Amino acid sequence: MTKRARKSDCVTVHYIGTLDNGRIFDQRDHQDPLSFVLGAGTVFPRLESAIIDMAVGDVKNIHLAAEEAYGLRRDENLIKVPMDLFPAGRKLRIGQRLRIELAGETEKLMRVRNIGTTEVLLDGNHDLAGCDLTFALQLVAIDENHQ
Repeated sequence: MTKRARKSDCVTVHYIGTLDNGRIFDQRDHQDPLSFVLGAGTVFPRLESAIIDMAVGDVKNIHLAAEEAYGLRRDENLIKVPMDLFPAGRKLRIGQRLRIELAGETEKLMRVRNIGTTEVLLDGNHDLAGCDLTFALQLVAIDENHQ
Protein backbone atom coordinates (compact mmCIF):
# COMPACT_ATOMS: atom_id res chain seq x y z
CA MET A 1 0.00 0.00 0.00
CA THR A 2 1.29 3.46 -0.91
CA LYS A 3 2.23 5.73 1.99
CA ARG A 4 0.07 8.85 2.09
CA ALA A 5 0.91 12.11 3.86
CA ARG A 6 -0.95 12.64 7.12
CA LYS A 7 -0.96 15.11 9.99
CA SER A 8 2.30 15.08 12.00
CA ASP A 9 4.37 13.73 9.06
CA CYS A 10 7.34 15.79 7.93
CA VAL A 11 6.88 16.34 4.20
CA THR A 12 9.19 17.73 1.57
CA VAL A 13 7.78 19.52 -1.45
CA HIS A 14 8.89 21.28 -4.60
CA TYR A 15 6.66 24.04 -5.91
CA ILE A 16 6.28 27.03 -8.16
CA GLY A 17 4.06 29.76 -6.72
CA THR A 18 2.37 32.08 -9.21
CA LEU A 19 -0.01 35.03 -9.15
CA ASP A 20 -3.13 35.21 -11.32
CA ASN A 21 -1.15 37.12 -13.98
CA GLY A 22 1.33 34.20 -14.21
CA ARG A 23 4.18 35.99 -12.41
CA ILE A 24 6.25 33.64 -10.25
CA PHE A 25 6.50 34.93 -6.67
CA ASP A 26 8.42 31.98 -5.20
CA GLN A 27 9.71 28.54 -6.06
CA ARG A 28 11.41 25.63 -4.36
CA ASP A 29 13.12 22.80 -6.23
CA HIS A 30 15.59 19.96 -5.61
CA GLN A 31 18.32 22.48 -4.70
CA ASP A 32 16.17 24.18 -2.06
CA PRO A 33 13.11 22.05 -1.21
CA LEU A 34 10.61 23.04 1.47
CA SER A 35 10.24 20.63 4.40
CA PHE A 36 7.71 21.08 7.19
CA VAL A 37 5.51 19.11 9.59
CA LEU A 38 1.88 18.83 8.55
CA GLY A 39 -0.32 20.32 11.24
CA ALA A 40 2.41 22.48 12.80
CA GLY A 41 1.06 25.68 11.23
CA THR A 42 4.24 26.42 9.29
CA VAL A 43 2.44 26.96 5.98
CA PHE A 44 -1.05 28.16 5.06
CA PRO A 45 -3.71 25.82 6.53
CA ARG A 46 -5.40 25.35 3.14
CA LEU A 47 -2.05 24.32 1.63
CA GLU A 48 -1.50 21.80 4.44
CA SER A 49 -4.95 20.28 3.98
CA ALA A 50 -4.38 19.92 0.23
CA ILE A 51 -1.15 17.97 0.85
CA ILE A 52 -2.75 15.54 3.30
CA ASP A 53 -3.42 12.21 1.57
CA MET A 54 -0.91 12.89 -1.26
CA ALA A 55 1.70 10.19 -2.00
CA VAL A 56 5.34 10.76 -2.94
CA GLY A 57 5.46 11.78 -6.60
CA ASP A 58 1.93 13.17 -6.63
CA VAL A 59 1.52 16.57 -8.32
CA LYS A 60 -1.26 19.01 -7.57
CA ASN A 61 -2.21 22.60 -8.40
CA ILE A 62 -3.48 24.35 -5.30
CA HIS A 63 -5.25 27.70 -5.58
CA LEU A 64 -5.50 29.90 -2.50
CA ALA A 65 -7.80 32.90 -2.38
CA ALA A 66 -6.17 35.98 -0.83
CA GLU A 67 -8.10 35.35 2.41
CA GLU A 68 -6.51 31.87 2.63
CA ALA A 69 -3.01 33.24 2.07
CA TYR A 70 -1.72 36.64 3.25
CA GLY A 71 -5.19 38.16 3.66
CA LEU A 72 -6.74 41.19 2.07
CA ARG A 73 -4.97 44.55 1.93
CA ARG A 74 -6.10 46.62 4.89
CA ASP A 75 -6.17 50.41 4.95
CA GLU A 76 -5.41 50.41 8.69
CA ASN A 77 -1.94 49.07 7.79
CA LEU A 78 -1.19 52.34 5.96
CA ILE A 79 0.20 55.21 7.99
CA LYS A 80 1.34 58.70 7.12
CA VAL A 81 4.48 59.83 8.93
CA PRO A 82 5.65 63.45 9.00
CA MET A 83 8.88 63.86 7.01
CA ASP A 84 10.56 65.63 9.95
CA LEU A 85 10.47 62.39 12.01
CA PHE A 86 13.15 60.94 9.73
CA PRO A 87 16.77 61.90 10.38
CA ALA A 88 17.90 64.92 8.35
CA GLY A 89 19.65 63.87 5.17
CA ARG A 90 18.18 60.36 5.19
CA LYS A 91 17.44 59.31 1.64
CA LEU A 92 14.14 57.45 1.31
CA ARG A 93 13.02 55.65 -1.84
CA ILE A 94 9.75 54.11 -2.96
CA GLY A 95 9.69 50.38 -2.12
CA GLN A 96 12.30 50.69 0.63
CA ARG A 97 11.64 48.60 3.75
CA LEU A 98 11.92 50.26 7.13
CA ARG A 99 11.68 48.88 10.65
CA ILE A 100 9.76 51.36 12.74
CA GLU A 101 8.56 51.45 16.32
CA LEU A 102 4.85 51.94 16.80
CA ALA A 103 3.19 53.03 20.03
CA GLY A 104 2.23 49.96 22.04
CA GLU A 105 4.15 47.61 19.74
CA THR A 106 7.78 46.68 19.41
CA GLU A 107 8.85 46.97 15.78
CA LYS A 108 7.02 46.61 12.50
CA LEU A 109 8.40 46.19 9.00
CA MET A 110 6.89 48.80 6.71
CA ARG A 111 7.41 49.61 3.03
CA VAL A 112 7.68 53.17 1.71
CA ARG A 113 4.77 53.62 -0.74
CA ASN A 114 4.83 57.37 -1.37
CA ILE A 115 7.13 60.27 -0.50
CA GLY A 116 5.53 63.70 -0.32
CA THR A 117 7.01 67.05 0.59
CA THR A 118 5.77 66.91 4.18
CA GLU A 119 4.94 63.25 4.82
CA VAL A 120 5.79 59.66 3.89
CA LEU A 121 3.18 56.94 3.32
CA LEU A 122 4.22 53.64 4.90
CA ASP A 123 2.50 50.31 4.20
CA GLY A 124 2.50 47.44 6.72
CA ASN A 125 0.56 45.03 4.49
CA HIS A 126 2.43 41.96 3.25
CA ASP A 127 3.52 42.46 -0.35
CA LEU A 128 1.24 39.59 -1.43
CA ALA A 129 -1.78 40.72 0.62
CA GLY A 130 -4.83 40.88 -1.62
CA CYS A 131 -3.37 38.38 -4.10
CA ASP A 132 -4.71 34.95 -4.96
CA LEU A 133 -1.87 32.42 -5.09
CA THR A 134 -1.46 29.20 -7.06
CA PHE A 135 1.05 26.51 -6.12
CA ALA A 136 2.11 23.89 -8.68
CA LEU A 137 3.28 21.42 -6.07
CA GLN A 138 4.97 18.01 -6.04
CA LEU A 139 5.32 15.90 -2.90
CA VAL A 140 8.86 14.48 -2.94
CA ALA A 141 9.25 12.90 0.51
CA ILE A 142 7.30 11.82 3.59
CA ASP A 143 9.09 11.21 6.90
CA GLU A 144 6.79 9.87 9.61
CA ASN A 145 9.71 9.25 11.99
CA HIS A 146 11.08 12.81 12.14
CA GLN A 147 12.38 14.28 15.39
